[in-house]
Amino acid sequence: MQSIDAALAAINALKPNEKLVYSQIAKKYGVDPGTLSRRHRGISRSRQAAAQNQQAVHPQHEAELIDYIDRLTKRGLAPTRSIIRNIASQLAQKQLGYHWVDRFVHRNSHLVILKRTTPIDRSRRRADSEKKYQLYFELLRQKIDQYKVEPRHIYNMDEKGFMIGVQSRSVR
Repeated sequence: MQSIDAALAAINALKPNEKLVYSQIAKKYGVDPGTLSRRHRGISRSRQAAAQNQQAVHPQHEAELIDYIDRLTKRGLAPTRSIIRNIASQLAQKQLGYHWVDRFVHRNSHLVILKRTTPIDRSRRRADSEKKYQLYFELLRQKIDQYKVEPRHIYNMDEKGFMIGVQSRSVR
């Protein structure tokens, strides 16, 4: 709790018959008496509270956006900066600027982490399509039928496949 908040809590805890002296409470909590007075009377508010009205996206919508980013990331579909900006623009009902994502990440740095991903090489990108997968599994089915391969003779392989005669590096 910040000093000003503690001082405001102390003012609110005063009994109705107790005398309110801003300078004494301000001195006790190490805050400016004028600031304490204005804040207590509702004339001014904290910088954070004032900045919330200037944000393009309401803090509640930002919390929902963070939750959505988290859900996508857990599913392995981490959104790009442009996707985040587009979603936030829809929430704000106006087009947000190019650097909005930077400020969003800065405001929520304890929750959002930007990571650079390694790009997929061209051959993998070309191979990664629904049509290519369909062709692969159709060919696989044809070969299984052609050579009468029984299910007990079908094995799962990793990306390296089954390499005969190749040894892994080992220290002797």
